[in-house]
Amino acid sequence: LRPLLEEIEVLKAERNAVVLAHNYMTPDIFHGVSDLKGDSLALAHMANETEADVIVMAGVHFMAETAKIANPDKTVLIPDLEAGCSLADAVTAADVRELRRLHPGVPVVTYVNTSAEVKAETDICCTSANAIEVVESLGVDRVIFLPDEYLGKWVAANTEVEIIPWRGHCEVHEQFNAEVVREYRSQFPGVRVLAHPECDLDVLRASDMVGSTSGMISYLAEERPRKAVLITECSMSDNVSADYPEIDFVRSCTLCPHMKKITLERILDSLKYRRFEVEIDPEIARRASRAVERMLEVGRGPRG
Repeated sequence: LRPLLEEIEVLKAERNAVVLAHNYMTPDIFHGVSDLKGDSLALAHMANETEADVIVMAGVHFMAETAKIANPDKTVLIPDLEAGCSLADAVTAADVRELRRLHPGVPVVTYVNTSAEVKAETDICCTSANAIEVVESLGVDRVIFLPDEYLGKWVAANTEVEIIPWRGHCEVHEQFNAEVVREYRSQFPGVRVLAHPECDLDVLRASDMVGSTSGMISYLAEERPRKAVLITECSMSDNVSADYPEIDFVRSCTLCPHMKKITLERILDSLKYRRFEVEIDPEIARRASRAVERMLEVGRGPRG
């Protein structure tokens, strides 16, 4: 493992490259080679601000596209083209245009877990960390919210704005239900349950805290519970436990098959062979960048 890590570090220095890692990466990537790490919102900010010439996205394809939208003149690499997302696959640009036809004048809020083509049809993007804030920032009574139905339900439960939803789901988070939460509480008395808002509303209502992956980390840092379970992708607990060894993490081992396509070997090949470079049609990138930049302008300041 060490020779692999060292070779990656050498190539990063030679290429003036940084590795951006999502919180769902495996620990060898997250703690071993990443320069910047966080949830989707944090990564969008970091991609927007980095001075590196090359960005290697240790995440999934829509994250690499978002980095390219924010950095049209930089080289953005995704180590595996098959690292996709069930949410991004759930909606197309044509779907958004049809929703606009059905609901004329209603703004479209799009979760960042979408393609550049979808973002280009959008008024503003959001992440799980700032979805409620983004929706309320528009100052309207109704919004179209896509593609995550469950995140849309969470936003609707926490705002007066009417949400017109789409029926996309995360294939990881839709596996959880309220019964799973009850079983954790029964088997591990006193456990704090932290849930990602891509879970269904019954899971969120049964949890102690609802938030993005960075929000979960902030909660753990402040509350320091004795026991915790993170209702999200399994690698999250592995990564966080290294920083909070005093917390007993109950593992909810549900893996994202797309995130797991990113490995150290593929990051090395990505740096060695400029594999695989993300390219976006300039007109689509220009239109999508407005939605991403509007998101980044909402609540600039503390991240996550």
